[in-house]
Amino acid sequence: MASAKDKSINRRPHTSLPVIAGSSLAGTAVEWYDFFLYGTAAALVFNKLFFPTEDPLVGTMLAFATYAVGFVARPLGAAVLGHYGDVKGRRATLIASLMLMGISTFLIAFLPTYASIGVAAPLMLVLLRLVQGFALGGEWGGAVLLVSEHGDSTRRAFWSAWPNLGPPLGNLLAAGVLAVLGSTLSEDAFLSWGWRIAFGLSALLVIIGLVLRLYVAETPLFQQSRDTAPAEKTGMPLAAAVRGHWRQILLAAFTRFGENAGFYIFSLFVITYTTQILELDRSTGLNAVMIGMVVALVTIPMFAVLADRVGRRPIYIGASAATIAWAFVFFALLDTKNPAAITLAVAVGLLIFAAYSAVIGAFFSELFPTEVRYSGVSLAYNLASVLAGSLAPIIAIALYTRFGTGYAIGAYLAAMGVISLVASLLARETQSVDLAAVGDEATSRTPETPASVIN
Repeated sequence: MASAKDKSINRRPHTSLPVIAGSSLAGTAVEWYDFFLYGTAAALVFNKLFFPTEDPLVGTMLAFATYAVGFVARPLGAAVLGHYGDVKGRRATLIASLMLMGISTFLIAFLPTYASIGVAAPLMLVLLRLVQGFALGGEWGGAVLLVSEHGDSTRRAFWSAWPNLGPPLGNLLAAGVLAVLGSTLSEDAFLSWGWRIAFGLSALLVIIGLVLRLYVAETPLFQQSRDTAPAEKTGMPLAAAVRGHWRQILLAAFTRFGENAGFYIFSLFVITYTTQILELDRSTGLNAVMIGMVVALVTIPMFAVLADRVGRRPIYIGASAATIAWAFVFFALLDTKNPAAITLAVAVGLLIFAAYSAVIGAFFSELFPTEVRYSGVSLAYNLASVLAGSLAPIIAIALYTRFGTGYAIGAYLAAMGVISLVASLLARETQSVDLAAVGDEATSRTPETPASVIN
């Protein structure tokens, strides 16, 4: 029976864009649920159970350090899974990344704590976090390409934005599950076993994601590239991407600095800031984050529609400028200790994140030729995640410890926005680029596209 079903799926895989976009979104939501669940738990649970110290901020910093370890593993995942994505296909690689993420997150639910086995507990936590980071390193690029390489150029930003709904949706699910558990259980019960339920739920989400990914077709651009390109054309895709497209990789990475640092401060560090620095109830930060994630979910497709009309650069430039300005307003609103003001601060911050997210998928896809696209996109995306996202919570805590004010963190976030703004101003518009011919100056643009978009 299973064999016949597999053959049926292989004979008639789905090629409709809504189904493919939904499949990509489901997978990224599951993976980001797993990844962000760890980050939220680091601020609420792991600092107490795996890194107990006399100073709560020190314990939190150690927990966030293991959170950053997952980012360190992401470039390795981007290299390995990006290679297989360019050689074996987008679909098969995405299935592998989802399995790795789900298994590692599920195992965290069963880890003994520091009180039970001592230093071995945080060591095992770090190991599983490395596997999470490795898996996520190959997830986003493949999910975006699965959509962009199926889609049409006129609505590429819109369809490519659907996988980018995964981070806010996954974060919303993670924060929501922990909020429900935290509100229905006592503090002792939540710290003893309640948090483990959230990690155990990962198994169910992974099964849903796998079913959807098994149901879609490989991208036609990859199939065409594999069938027509000689094996010696690219050699190792990662090496070919770095050798021939290093400028695009760096530029794309720099455009993400404001988005990535901002996202982790607006959605993750804010929980630490409201609970440990402002000494507010845990629900204040979690509720603000959940509302902000809903704002991002609603507005990402809207910004993507706009990007298909006006181009990628104007959206990037506007979001970068907004990051610089909001960095200081954000902490001014937090310091009021007013729940409504805190919610507004987070919601606007994640609205800015939504503008970035609406164009990243299309812009990154349009920078690289098909035979190295998975490697190039994944490397650029995860390079920014390591240099900007992974360090943001740690730098934020260190800056507050040193200066005693959120405005110091605001200055750091504004600097990240400046980097994105400069990169956006240097970037060339890629709207209407023909993905099948990227890298060939004679054919990589549609007739109405100016030569200046060619990278």
